[in-house]
Amino acid sequence: MTNTDAASQGTTAAQTEAEERRRHREEARKIRTREAAARKNTASKDGQWAAGDRTPLNPNEEMKSTGDPLLVRERIESMYSKWGFWSIPPGDLRGRFRWWGLYTQRRQGIDGGKTAILEPHQLDDEYFMLRIRSDGGQLSAAQAREIGALSEEFGRDTADVSDRQNIQLHWIAIENVPEIFRRVEEVGLLCTEACGDVPRVILGSPVAGVSDDELIDPTPQMREIMDKYIGSPEFSNLPRKFKTAFTGQPIPDILHEVQDIAFCAVEHPELGIGYDLWVGGGLSVNPFLGKRLGVFVKPEQAAEVWAGVAGIFRDHGYRRLRTRARLKFLLKAWGPEKFLQVLQDDYLGYALPEGPEPKIAKPGDRGDHVGIHQQKDGNYYVGVAPVAGRVSGTKLKKIADIAESVGSDRIRLTPLQKILVLDIPEDRVSDVVNGLRALELESDPGEFHRNVIACTGIEYCKLAIVETKQTAREVVKTLDEVFPDLDNPITVHVNGCPNSCARVQIADIGFKGQLVLDEESGEQVPGFQVHLGGRLGRGEDNDFGRKIRGHKVTEKGMPEYVERVTRNYLADRNASDETFADWAFRAEEELIK
Repeated sequence: MTNTDAASQGTTAAQTEAEERRRHREEARKIRTREAAARKNTASKDGQWAAGDRTPLNPNEEMKSTGDPLLVRERIESMYSKWGFWSIPPGDLRGRFRWWGLYTQRRQGIDGGKTAILEPHQLDDEYFMLRIRSDGGQLSAAQAREIGALSEEFGRDTADVSDRQNIQLHWIAIENVPEIFRRVEEVGLLCTEACGDVPRVILGSPVAGVSDDELIDPTPQMREIMDKYIGSPEFSNLPRKFKTAFTGQPIPDILHEVQDIAFCAVEHPELGIGYDLWVGGGLSVNPFLGKRLGVFVKPEQAAEVWAGVAGIFRDHGYRRLRTRARLKFLLKAWGPEKFLQVLQDDYLGYALPEGPEPKIAKPGDRGDHVGIHQQKDGNYYVGVAPVAGRVSGTKLKKIADIAESVGSDRIRLTPLQKILVLDIPEDRVSDVVNGLRALELESDPGEFHRNVIACTGIEYCKLAIVETKQTAREVVKTLDEVFPDLDNPITVHVNGCPNSCARVQIADIGFKGQLVLDEESGEQVPGFQVHLGGRLGRGEDNDFGRKIRGHKVTEKGMPEYVERVTRNYLADRNASDETFADWAFRAEEELIK
């Protein structure tokens, strides 16, 4: 090839890319124009389908109104994977792809100060994050090994355990997506509705079926919902995401208060074992605690009740503003009594009996399942803590090898970014513990190692402002050396933006990413707003973290801040059993700054 030919090809490629960008901008402009027309004279409407408001009132609703987003898979496989990244129009790229677990990841080298000012196409890298569903956090050894292999082959060996009990891969190219889908499904997993305005991955107790004190194994109920409704057009267009959780534990271990719908095992004095029903929880910028509906759900009713609540959300949920489109806003407007009445009258056709509440956790109860625990069948499970959920494809394959070497075929992920290996014979427990320790996966970690979680952060996320995973690792490294014998757990949650993927409002110390003023340089630098003393599982004592007006912490100063506040807690607490959360709410302001 001559230099002239090469230059000509380079020019052609540049022109093609420029044309694609122009086409993307024009499509986005047309959508905005159509939406502006649709919104005219609809200012008083909330976009509730049940009220007859079917006109799409924002670009997301417009995108969904043109056809079931699940249908994008055919285009991925037949078109985009063959034509390349720049062939994907914006409506698919930043919208419908999410219905198959795909988000464009952040272009490398863009600092947090530009997150809110750049256009989406300027933030997009030509690679994707991919979520693989593992409902209930349940994986076989073969499934864990296959995810690991996909990570090594297509994802630059990336793999993170999310706090939704699934695995996220990065660096996925569109050309490889059909093969990844094929291999994921070949081992019995899905990417279907891993993201999008749909029923997301179902949280489940990671010790379902093995815990020696569980009331019921909820796996059959989760599986029934999966088989009937995941991937069904019936619920593939909800106002926004819909988060579900099940636990059979007498003390819930699935953060039921912050889920859209949660089923918590209880024993009814007359009807036996079933579930207590909670709805309308959620965090993010406007956090709400879920509400008990005060009714008892039999196991055989669970899927139908789930579909009823999801149907209420679909039909009555607010679709005008994305910021008000979660179920929590509808529940707040209606109240639990009206919500239950609509559920029974319009969706079930029968009344649910009153039922008991689940038990309340005692202060200091962990519920993270880290450590060595005996199962009800006499075998053991071992729970380990990756730092902030960061593992790799290589580690997943080795975890699968370790499990199989002792005759186990069950691995679990937890809502707190932990990993469990189940079904370990007593005489092989030490083999598993040592094998996992060699992978830096500790079953007896330091307190900060054990209790830190973090979202994806600026490394890959287009919404993020600050680094999270490495910042969390620095906290662990520093604080576990300073406090090797900490006698009360202190949870540290690190989030890269004002949303709450890492649940900052319910942590002992929660960090919400934003730009802050560095007092030394006088410049804006990555940092955090601080939330202190978040509490769940405490009944009437549940609360979101305390915020100190105007108080911010820089990213670099975060480990020192955690150390200072921890020292103040240890010196000022009333007794050794006073939790950090209780202390944080009563402490003088100077002690928590």
